[in-house]
Amino acid sequence: MSRKLFTAGMAVVCLGAGAMAAMLPDPAVDMDRTAAKHKDTAVFAGGCFWGVEAVFEQLTGVDKVLSGFAGGDAASAHYDIVSTGRTGHAESVEVAYDPAQITYGQLLKIFFAVAHDPTQKNRQGPDTGTQYRSAIFYKDAEQKRIAEAYIKQLDDAHAFSKPIVTEVAPLSRFYAAESYHQQFVKRNPNYPYVVYNDLPKLAKLKEDFGPMLKK
Repeated sequence: MSRKLFTAGMAVVCLGAGAMAAMLPDPAVDMDRTAAKHKDTAVFAGGCFWGVEAVFEQLTGVDKVLSGFAGGDAASAHYDIVSTGRTGHAESVEVAYDPAQITYGQLLKIFFAVAHDPTQKNRQGPDTGTQYRSAIFYKDAEQKRIAEAYIKQLDDAHAFSKPIVTEVAPLSRFYAAESYHQQFVKRNPNYPYVVYNDLPKLAKLKEDFGPMLKK
C-alpha cells in the first residue's frame, strides 16, 4: 500500500522491533571506539525511510541522516520509480556519524531494537514490496563483519519470536531521495502515517535509549 493512500481510518501501528523483543544485548563484536580517527557513514534499510531517518537523527554522535535509495542504479533512484518495487532499490538512510561517540555496533542495536522490525520480509507495517525490505548495506569488510556477527548473536539468543530476515549486502552507491522526503517526520509530525507508524518509534527510543539521545 502506498503511503500516499494512507488515511487515519487505515491505521496500522508499527512499533518497530522493540514491540516483539526484549531489550537487545550490546553487540559482542564491534569497532574499537578509542581507535576511531575519522567520521564515517552507514546505510540501513528498514521500510519507510521517514521513520528510520527520524530515529537515527536523535542520537548523540550522529551528524546527519539522509533518506534515499540503495540496491539499484542511478537511473531508477527516484521515488515514483522505486515505488514500483521493480528497481532493486530499498528505501534507505545514510547515517553520517562520529565513531568516537557512537559505534557502528550501537547503530545496529538501534536499527534492530527501534527503527524497524527485522523479522518482516519485504514489508514494514502497512508498506509492502521489496523496496521496504530490511537490509544493511555495508561499505567495507569491518561493517560486514560486525553486522553479520550481531545478526548471529541475536539469532543465537532467540531475541525475536521469528527469524531475522535482514539482508546484508555490499553498498554500491547511496542515492539521496527528493528534498520533500528529507526530515519528513520533523516537518510533518501530524501527518497520519507519521502519527501511527513513526511517533511510536520515537517514544520507544526515548524510553529505552534516553541517555544516547541528543540533549
